[in-house]
Amino acid sequence: MRREKIARAHGGPGPTGAAVASAVKWPIMSEPNAPPAVSAGVSNPVRGALWILLSCVCFSSIAVLVRLLSSALHPFEIVFFRNLFGLAFMVPWFLTQGRASLRTGRPLLHGFRALSGVGSMLCWFTAITLMPLAEATALSFVAPLLVTAGAAMFLREQVGIRRWSAIVFGFAGAMIILRPGAGAIATPALLVLLGTCFTATTLLLVKTLSRQDPPGTIVLYMGLLITPISAIPAVFVWEAPSGPDFAWLLAIGLLGTIGHITLVRAFAVADAVAVMPFNFSRLIIAALLGYLVFGEQPDGWTWVGAGVIFSATIFTAHREAHLGKGVKVPPVLRAAEKSDPV
Repeated sequence: MRREKIARAHGGPGPTGAAVASAVKWPIMSEPNAPPAVSAGVSNPVRGALWILLSCVCFSSIAVLVRLLSSALHPFEIVFFRNLFGLAFMVPWFLTQGRASLRTGRPLLHGFRALSGVGSMLCWFTAITLMPLAEATALSFVAPLLVTAGAAMFLREQVGIRRWSAIVFGFAGAMIILRPGAGAIATPALLVLLGTCFTATTLLLVKTLSRQDPPGTIVLYMGLLITPISAIPAVFVWEAPSGPDFAWLLAIGLLGTIGHITLVRAFAVADAVAVMPFNFSRLIIAALLGYLVFGEQPDGWTWVGAGVIFSATIFTAHREAHLGKGVKVPPVLRAAEKSDPV
């Protein structure tokens, strides 16, 4: 019965191996001087918006699949398979990097980055099985604000009064969604916030690592370390997936890979300030999918709080772009600062 529910919701038993293979083009993390155009004559900001919209569809679709699969498999096991198949899709790119990409003076920091990444995914995947997708998505928008605050406190970056005000404003938006005065904050919401803290920690570690290691090395170590680490909690809740479940786990890995590729593409073709507003569409897509698949209807406070958080995030991104004019940041690292915990 649980397997039939998944199949009915998606119109079939899962994607075929041929379809999966044909959907991926390599190298997946390349940063070409001229990224492929979506169509002739389309401006770079529009291309960036289209890429980021596609990434939003991928990440929101993962949330739906995780919720559906959770009736058959524990979220910890789903995290492991998401990383396993994500690693499999990245192998062709890994093979092009050579041994030089493994050179790093900070292997321990790479390990901590992988640990915090796994912690973020464990919290996020568990939370979205227990609470409305739109509400969880809205709370996750706090991550870039936590990164800015963390950079000021731990990396000694200069953050002025306007950005601190935006951070406080964004946290007020989170309180609008949680409404702690209306009762105890639910455990799933706390899991989202904890996962967001892990996400911010991951991104701060990326900032630190990027001062010494090239983007390729950072991505390579993340891919190689995150799968074995996520296998540890999965062992304690292991249940052999069925054929259809296995197919959807493969789809989650593929969607996660495509989501991050398109996010990098978005920041490669357009400025962050130009594409960031379109990231709000992730909430709209999550709310739509939540309604169509699970009958969820987010209340007005969720939309108001999300608007407050996202306005603060946009302002912070605009200020950082203004203050960082002339500073060259690789697209893969700019995208990482805005990425989801999947």
